[in-house]
Amino acid sequence: MMKAAITGVHGYVPDYVLTNAELERMVDTNDEWITSRTGIKERHILKGEGKGSSHMGAEAVRGLLAKTNNAPEEIDLLICATVTPDYVFPATANLICDMVGIRNVGSFDIQAACSGFLYALTVGTQFIESGKYKKVIVVGADKMSAITDYTDRTTCVLFGDGAGAVLLEAAEEGFGIIDSIIRSDGVGQYHLFQKAGGSRYPPSHETVEKRWHYVYQDGPSVFKFAVKNMADVSAEIMQRNGLEGDNVAWLVPHQANKRIIDATANRMGIGSDKVMLNIHKYGNTTAATIPLCLFDYESQLKKGDNLVLAAFGGGFTWGAVYVRWAY
Repeated sequence: MMKAAITGVHGYVPDYVLTNAELERMVDTNDEWITSRTGIKERHILKGEGKGSSHMGAEAVRGLLAKTNNAPEEIDLLICATVTPDYVFPATANLICDMVGIRNVGSFDIQAACSGFLYALTVGTQFIESGKYKKVIVVGADKMSAITDYTDRTTCVLFGDGAGAVLLEAAEEGFGIIDSIIRSDGVGQYHLFQKAGGSRYPPSHETVEKRWHYVYQDGPSVFKFAVKNMADVSAEIMQRNGLEGDNVAWLVPHQANKRIIDATANRMGIGSDKVMLNIHKYGNTTAATIPLCLFDYESQLKKGDNLVLAAFGGGFTWGAVYVRWAY
């Protein structure tokens, strides 16, 4: 069967850097507390009137097209994973296409919280494997600062803004996206969610006053589920494909919390030298974390490297993707 390969990756983060020192002046917290519990030192924040996730996604896609020598008209489909769409509708993917000059193709958003990029990658892969499309772009973009309560010291230290994009094309024999597992369990809905803004609780004076338009997280419950499920699904995809810790070149984990990442690596039997980590620079950028990792580490990747991509997010959603790097 034909496989889909990642043939290019590009990332974008805004210029403004929000440091732990600046957060110390905003809420009752300190650098030592934040670093020891999360591993985060700074995060990038998108500033500017009327700027949304699409603006960062478009920057990542422009860079990707230039780098892979593709014209906008060569792209067959664009999928954007985001929990912070510019609007309820139209889709952020539509806006990105408009900004970069991709016309008359399918484009849509996928919402699976922090697992969104893996879900979108899995969906995009099907279009290549079926032979229907030749070039598919998958974007992860989130402006988490738009839904972060900067008076809540438990969540405001976690999130940053950013975007990453990959190009999918048909793979040479033996390379590409070999296997994927996506899972969810709605039991987690009240542990990590944004209560208002949808059809259940549309915006009103009351929802704004109650601060229901911000991320709510029950940290201990989320941590417990994330540690178990992200580690389990990573171990499962390795077992399914006959992989051992020795022949995995890289774990590419969602960057939510260094302790969750460490637990996943331990379960997989791989050392910290094989774990992509940039949470200290960007915080949790939700759907953007995995493509930003690939972008940051691109120069260290070698053709044929075995990569395990793993994520866990609100809902709950989680998943893992096994990639044999194609360039």
